[in-house]
Amino acid sequence: MATDFLLFFLVTVTITTLVTARSSVIYRKNAAVNCFLRWIFSLSCCCCGSSNRQFWSFTPKPEKSTESSVALIGDENIVDTGADRKNSQRHSSLLYRYLAVYLMATLSDWLQGPYVYALYSSYGYSQHAIAILFVAGFGSSMIFGSVVGSFADSQGRRCMVLVFAVVYTCSCITKHFKSFPILLLGRFFGGISTSLLFSIFDSWLIRSHALANLPSQYLGMSFASAQFGNSVIAILAGLLANKAADYRPLTLYDPSAADTKGIMSYVYVGGFLAPFDIAIVVLALCGCLSLTLWDENYGDQRKRDTKSSQSTNSLSDDAGPSNSTGESCFSGFSGAARVVWSNNEIRLAGIISSLFEGSMYVFVFMWTPAINTDDEEDPPFGFIFSTFMVCCMAGSSFFSVLTSEHSMFQIKTEAIGIGIFATSAILFGIMAMSTSTSLTFGCMNVFEVTVGMYFPTMGILKSQIVPECQRSAIYNIYRIPLNFIVLMSLLTDLTPSQSFGVCFLMLSLATFLQWKLMLQRSSGNNGSIWYVERPSVVDEEQDENIDIQAKTPLVNSV
Repeated sequence: MATDFLLFFLVTVTITTLVTARSSVIYRKNAAVNCFLRWIFSLSCCCCGSSNRQFWSFTPKPEKSTESSVALIGDENIVDTGADRKNSQRHSSLLYRYLAVYLMATLSDWLQGPYVYALYSSYGYSQHAIAILFVAGFGSSMIFGSVVGSFADSQGRRCMVLVFAVVYTCSCITKHFKSFPILLLGRFFGGISTSLLFSIFDSWLIRSHALANLPSQYLGMSFASAQFGNSVIAILAGLLANKAADYRPLTLYDPSAADTKGIMSYVYVGGFLAPFDIAIVVLALCGCLSLTLWDENYGDQRKRDTKSSQSTNSLSDDAGPSNSTGESCFSGFSGAARVVWSNNEIRLAGIISSLFEGSMYVFVFMWTPAINTDDEEDPPFGFIFSTFMVCCMAGSSFFSVLTSEHSMFQIKTEAIGIGIFATSAILFGIMAMSTSTSLTFGCMNVFEVTVGMYFPTMGILKSQIVPECQRSAIYNIYRIPLNFIVLMSLLTDLTPSQSFGVCFLMLSLATFLQWKLMLQRSSGNNGSIWYVERPSVVDEEQDENIDIQAKTPLVNSV
């Protein structure tokens, strides 16, 4: 059994290495992947005291060019290599600042995830009590988090990052108390923080790309790099949290207060609490970096007609607080809800994202019992988790290859979405009927590849569909049906096979809705709905000859 897991791990590492190398070659001019690598290696230099930053630079020297060139990409023209280099530099700077904050936020989340259930169990709570705590967290995210998240469009995305850091810190602090009401309050804070984590960071990135006047293809690079970095951070967080949890056992902070009924008789330290303490430090660093590296941005000032959502929203608007600053949080939420209800594309995007991410959460709950059979030894869960994260990295790199303007066929984002959802549905159908642990594990790895492709894909789609003025509020509304799906999976007693069968149905519906969304967004276009068509070489030469003839002065013959 362990041999099968090791084989899968080696295969996924090899595939990821090859795909990432291909992706790095494609983006050697824009440095999307290289920017993330420079950020990681810069931290290494700081830790090691090295000042030789030139050694860690992955950006090749620009080639000298004596004449300008025109590259037609989709519907945009990059006029010359000089403009391309400027865009690449601006994008690298923006991506560097975004990843520094975003990866700290995801690190704090990954540090806590594996030890929440273990901590509650070590406190002696029953499985029913732990289920109540988890339901409270997702319920808080569904109800209160969605309303609080709407503040980001009017009060500022960077401001809400600080709120995220403070609220999540409060959630971590409550874990030190062996008191059910206090732990319940911590889950309330955690639900709000989760909603903010999955809305405000994407909103800031999309708006910053618009304010920097970067071509649209750079946004896909940013989302792919963020997903790649998130997978790396998940692996590092698992290693760090495991070491911290084993450093000292879980004990009372003041053993002399054990027989008393004071507050100190409920306070614990060490053991599974160590990862939460590290997360507090990381959250403080996240807030400080956001103040240092990020500029504040807001939702768009102007009220746009949401029916024109096929075009990219407000690429040339100046940043500034919106007119809704004085509006109540509830009114901003209700206004965003009306927009979602009235616009078919926005509504479809929300349903599709909820179906896929709901299936992803069900998978997180069910993959352990699905491969941990009674007649075999316990599988290496650390190995398996690392394999999943490597597959996510491979998926983000695959997305970079498929959407690159240097590829022979630049596949449209909507078409990639259909492939992701259809493949995921097939995989869950196989897992629901499979009796082989190795086959099930192989399907799980392929599903993680689709997860790595999903987040940059959906990030681009939502950036084009959702209006900027209410982006954060609508992103939080998208999480309401998602949290409902998660709550149903927690409250029902389904077997892994039954749960995977439900995921098959949800992803089949997501595939159909994505097809419908693609047809709706491509209506009126004469080109292919699957890939971006580029002009042929003959057409380009004819256009060039016409342009030269137009510029050549006429000479009358004698």
